[in-house]
Amino acid sequence: MVDTTPERRGGRQLPTAEELRIWRDFVETTEALTSRVGSRLQVDSSLSPGDYAVLLALSEAKERRMRSAALAAQIGWERSRLSHHLGRMERRGLIRREECATVPRGAEVILTPAGAEAFQRSTYPHLRTIRELFVDALTPDQLRAAGDIARALREHLGPRADE
Repeated sequence: MVDTTPERRGGRQLPTAEELRIWRDFVETTEALTSRVGSRLQVDSSLSPGDYAVLLALSEAKERRMRSAALAAQIGWERSRLSHHLGRMERRGLIRREECATVPRGAEVILTPAGAEAFQRSTYPHLRTIRELFVDALTPDQLRAAGDIARALREHLGPRADE
């Protein structure tokens, strides 16, 4: 007789009811937090979370420019998604794209003065929201534990396939 209990199917032990409850709490809370932070960013600055991620990466880049492929990898997006998003940002004057002089068919994304100003205006309200919705909700020990958990998960997942 073959053991077909859920724990034994596929040769791997499945999560327990308690582990699944913790997983769902984690996922649902992360989604709610991400949604609230994103909504506040949009209301406070008219920037989407995607806009902010692009502007942050460019603001930290050497000469405020990056190759598209490197930008996509840094923010964890597929290149096609980034390309469409950059088109919208370019129409709003936040970034501009230029052909890369050193790489055939490569493009560089450049932070415009308007993009730098929009990012600068959004930073304080965005950081205040992070403080209010995330940092202030946790004790210092819980905050350190959250950092440890995030680091452990990132290490377990390893590099993304596009890195």
